[in-house]
Amino acid sequence: MYRAARAQQEIQRFLDIEPVQVAELELDDGGALRPGPGSPPVTHGEVFVLVRRGGRPIGTLLGSVPEGADPKTVLMDLATREQAPGPPSAGPAEGAAPVTTAQAVVARSVMASAETAPAAAVPTAMAPTATPSASAVPAVTAPTDTTAPAAVVPTATAQASTAPAAAVPFTTVVVATRERAEKLAYALDSLLAQDHPDFEIVVVDNAPVTDATRDLVERKYAERVRYVTEPAPGLAVAHNKGVETAHGEVIAFTDDDVVADPRWLTELTAPFTADPGLGCATGLILPARLRTPAQVLLESHGGFAKGFTARTYDPQDPPADEPLFPFTAGRFGSGANMAFRTEVLRAAGGFDPATGAGTLARGGDDLYGFVRVLAGGHRLHYTPLALVWHHHRETWRDLETQAYGYGAGLTAYLTAILVNRPGLLPAFLARLPRGLAHARTLTASREAEPAADGAPGGHDARTHAWPARLSRLQRRGMLYGPVGYLRARRALRGAAR
Repeated sequence: MYRAARAQQEIQRFLDIEPVQVAELELDDGGALRPGPGSPPVTHGEVFVLVRRGGRPIGTLLGSVPEGADPKTVLMDLATREQAPGPPSAGPAEGAAPVTTAQAVVARSVMASAETAPAAAVPTAMAPTATPSASAVPAVTAPTDTTAPAAVVPTATAQASTAPAAAVPFTTVVVATRERAEKLAYALDSLLAQDHPDFEIVVVDNAPVTDATRDLVERKYAERVRYVTEPAPGLAVAHNKGVETAHGEVIAFTDDDVVADPRWLTELTAPFTADPGLGCATGLILPARLRTPAQVLLESHGGFAKGFTARTYDPQDPPADEPLFPFTAGRFGSGANMAFRTEVLRAAGGFDPATGAGTLARGGDDLYGFVRVLAGGHRLHYTPLALVWHHHRETWRDLETQAYGYGAGLTAYLTAILVNRPGLLPAFLARLPRGLAHARTLTASREAEPAADGAPGGHDARTHAWPARLSRLQRRGMLYGPVGYLRARRALRGAAR
């Protein structure tokens, strides 16, 4: 009886969540307010705002625009009221302090706990944390081994960059997709609007059942996009097909449900030129829309974002604030916004084909790739300047599927790492007790901790309660993950015979 009453209460709380507008606010040159990708012009009500300076993303805030007020005036005042002093027109260096306000959700700092980051539907611990450099005192050295939503291409802004055009490598962009041609079109439009001077786009049609994706690419994109098919289902298998066919020095991955900022690819790939020891780079993911309760709840508990502080993870100098490093791979980034040095990813064997969406493992392919690169002695860099807008799933059922699938993907990828790199077992076992405590924290249901201006919350404030049912589903998924991974491996061996 108690559980039924609690479930009913959770459902009602969920249904009561109101939509939130999404917008971009430029602070320099008098300011400019634009709606987010695919969003209508900003009016009164709650607004989730990406704040830019000189075109660079520097923070997010939540504002409430009164009826009859000018949205730009209200949000500009909110963004600048308590902003740290500094030259008004100088773009901050990567890692500069984000915008903060007294009445808004603080800019997203590096999350205290994001182990299930590609699993955006699982809660994350959001107490604010310091963001020391990766050169902090080492903890442990890792072993070494060699209804589609409407969307538009974001308006190109005058964006200052840390990387001149000549400093970026030739890049292959891989987009794996399956029967989502309408969403894919918006993603491809944004990719073709990139300011990167030298790149190719490869669409991998994964286990297609219709010709819709092929027809779209051939009809609309002709020679600008390369189309390949991968008959075996699974995101990792599809990504590996992209790795196999890539011509670029760097290979970048994004999803078919994102809209990429015009400077996304330049900012994501420039670190590879600056750092020859870099094996992987990841970037910032923000919500394209917050129009349904599921989307708002997801973002209220962290979404996919990793904050506005750039950070480099070095296996030779593990971060002191990461005692579970490198196994907390969800802190590093997500599969919708990642890039690898192609030769490094190939040397690591690509992604484990028994992981990822579309397999019995349900997920974990991107996390597997991150840890393999780090375990190979290569650095991983996160940059908030490389931005994509993600269309979060829209329904309660979607959240249930994500919570279970991402819980499964978390333990599936850990199983995959230990199966493929048994030399990591001692380091894993040494971290296991603390890792179990970490998992309990991640999967706990949470009551709301309202910020001053409502939802969605930042990483220091959860403006909506995280339902106990989603926590239970994630835990069930975590128990299933190793079994799912082993079943997926067995299925692959059977298919190969």
